[in-house]
Parts: sequence; C-alpha cells; structure tokens
Amino acid sequence: MRLDKWLWAARFFKTRSLAAQAIEAGKVKVNGERVKKARTVGVGEGLSIRNGPYERVVVVRALSESRGAATVAANLYEETEASREARERIAAMNKAMGEAVIKGRPTKQQRRQIDRFRGR
Repeated sequence: MRLDKWLWAARFFKTRSLAAQAIEAGKVKVNGERVKKARTVGVGEGLSIRNGPYERVVVVRALSESRGAATVAANLYEETEASREARERIAAMNKAMGEAVIKGRPTKQQRRQIDRFRGR
C-alpha cells in the first residue's frame, strides 16, 4: 500500500495531497529514512510523522485502502510510549504559555498591551 494513502486512511492528514506534501518535505520517515510518497508500507514498519511541533512515532499494525471512522483508523497503528509522553509534554508547555504566544494579527487590546510593554 502507498505511504500517502495509508497516512490519509489512518487520519494523520485530511487529504492525500497534504500527506504527499509532508512526505516530499521530509516530515515523514520510514524506519528513520526519507522516502517518496509512492513507497509501499507494510505491517510492522516504524513511521516518524512530524506535524507542527508534534512528532509521532508509530508502528503500522494494519493496512486499509479506505478512510473510515476515527475509531477504525486508530486500529491501523500503535504509537510508542515515548512518543505519546513527548507529545503530552509539548502540549502541556503550550498550554502553560497560554496567551504569551499571539496567533495571527494582534487585537486592539493586545496591541495596547504590547505598546505598554515596549514603553510607548
């Protein structure tokens, strides 16, 4: 089965084209090596999938040609314990930062706070 199709079926990416772009960008590795999107993936292979600040390390448990429900997709892979702990640690750090990180354009209130902080 093609790697991009499996990533789509396992619900790591919304579309196959997004999965293919991530593979081409080197964000998906099979057994620690960069691969092409048409590479066949088999049961028992290890995948490293980087999506934003998170990196998942999973082992392929089953193959599926079609995209199903999230509960079915969760049975296609098994995430390693170290990967799960690292992801939870990063999520906790992001949550602790709270509003320290401004996403997008600042609001009027945030702009005033920035100006006061800079001493303007």
